Amino acid sequence: MTVTLLLLSVVALMAAVPTPRALTRAEWPDREPVVGLWVWQCLVATVLLCCLTALVLGAAAVFQTVRDQVFAPAPPAVTAAYDLSAAPVWAVGLTVLLAGGAAWTTAMLARELVEVRRRRGTTRAHLRERAPELPAGLPRSRGPLLVLEDDYPDAWWLPGHPAQLVVTTGALHKLTDHQLDAVLTHERGHARAHHDWLLHLSTALATGFPRVPLFSHFCDQTRRLVELAADDTASRRCGHLTTALALIELNQHRGVLSCASTHRLLGERVDRLLEPKPRLNPRHRALTTTAATLIPLLPLLITFLPGITALG
Repeated sequence: MTVTLLLLSVVALMAAVPTPRALTRAEWPDREPVVGLWVWQCLVATVLLCCLTALVLGAAAVFQTVRDQVFAPAPPAVTAAYDLSAAPVWAVGLTVLLAGGAAWTTAMLARELVEVRRRRGTTRAHLRERAPELPAGLPRSRGPLLVLEDDYPDAWWLPGHPAQLVVTTGALHKLTDHQLDAVLTHERGHARAHHDWLLHLSTALATGFPRVPLFSHFCDQTRRLVELAADDTASRRCGHLTTALALIELNQHRGVLSCASTHRLLGERVDRLLEPKPRLNPRHRALTTTAATLIPLLPLLITFLPGITALG
């Protein structure tokens, strides 16, 4: 059970307050939101992988049937290296706790997917009411871009099959051609990067484990960084000033420059576009990305090291 305890120590180290808070307070993710999102994903993947491998080893220590299945191909020396036959009494409770956590995580993910599917169905039904399909035999006018008759300026990407980019006539009247191009590029950036799946994952984990700092910070930062990443996609194509003006025009009625917490992100995004900071140099980006990619290998190294040592 030593390996299991070591894996749970890694979980405690990464999921506790200092690690996610340090990454939240760092300034470099604002300059490289895509890399920042990747680092958050790798940290969360490491914690989940640690819990999964600890569950497998714990179950192997408690249940002989599981042990026979897990270590069936391994020589006796490898099985002996993990010392699973002398599992302490508390190992049963720990294994049950880990199994409950795995079941709860699965339930939260399933619940989020069901809820997302329900919301998308409702939204698509509403869109069909406002923009019905033409009768059979007539040319179909609906494509990837759907224009709604509405004075309220808005634009959004509706994922799914088929995906739909929706813009209102209010936005068409309010924005210039270049500003509209920036808004549509922003939304397409969300779609190409599949930000919706990342948002669903982070929401499910934060909802299921609200007292785990890593998951709550992961959810908050994901919502923030996906917008910054899409802003960067738009600014690279249309320019920082055009993207900032489009953001102001499209959200002015919402209080884009307000200090209220719900609007603060919009103000930060505008300031970031008007006064862009230089990106990290390529070497720094490569090192950060590589280091983050290697972090999920830590639980695998901890798990397989006793067996590899026994074989050696």
